[in-house]
Amino acid sequence: MIFGKKQEVAHAETTVQARAKINLTLDVTGQREDGYHTVRMVMQSVALHDEVRVVITHGEKKPRGIVLTCNLPYLPVDERNLAYRAAELFYRETGALPGTCEIHIEKRIPVAAGLAGGSTDAAAVLRALSALHTTGLTDDELCAMGLRLGADVPYCLRGGTMLAEGIGEELTPLPPMPHCWVVLCKPPFGVSTKEVYHEIDAVEIGQRPDAAGMIRALESADYAGVCKRLSNVMETVTAAKRRQIGEIKSFLAENGADGTLMSGSGPTVFGLFADENRAKTAAKMLRRRFADTYLTETV
Repeated sequence: MIFGKKQEVAHAETTVQARAKINLTLDVTGQREDGYHTVRMVMQSVALHDEVRVVITHGEKKPRGIVLTCNLPYLPVDERNLAYRAAELFYRETGALPGTCEIHIEKRIPVAAGLAGGSTDAAAVLRALSALHTTGLTDDELCAMGLRLGADVPYCLRGGTMLAEGIGEELTPLPPMPHCWVVLCKPPFGVSTKEVYHEIDAVEIGQRPDAAGMIRALESADYAGVCKRLSNVMETVTAAKRRQIGEIKSFLAENGADGTLMSGSGPTVFGLFADENRAKTAAKMLRRRFADTYLTETV
């Protein structure tokens, strides 16, 4: 399908906040014939975000195509980066004239952390390019495009509080989570989502998340009920190998967190706090040991 316009502006730019996500619940419910796992999870956006600046220019004698830069020198800025692939897919699918498309990512979300950092950057690129090229793409069309990049991209395009099913692309809006403060802490290692999915196939899952109960808690704005039902089956696999995950959870619980959980496939652990001062104090203390500690809030 071609959505592009024949006339393109000479210069346009925009900056998009690409927000991180946490999982309030995460259950792996099965595996499809194509190898993808099916999930049922409640996802929540937080204020911690990358800034994605997109500039398109036409009329140059030698257009350079897609040019990606990032403030972190160790991150790839070519086809290995999901944001770059998002721009490639957008231009291929829409037929919009690329000219020079410059993308700069100011990373604040930790990398390989279970917070959808790569997916949210890709989503930001799709949304920015759709707006700059005035394609008229609907959210559903953008989400269909985003799914081709990764299962978390459709959620990152929409954000908020959502039930995600299927491989993550079947999204149902939920009542907003009661506002609270969130301390995020990523231990000094990354986790391969692919490897965690592989390992979870070989383990017996004893207790599954109560997604229905979580939804009821959200519907009644029951913050305590939300905290009580935090659950992630992937934590069983990831925490078994990395003792820091359990240590961070214990520290947060002992220092005022109303609920704690590992997000996604990990390794980031988050604590929910109704009290901002307690959250600030816990984050300050935790940052002495783990540099990748952040104080944020639900949005």
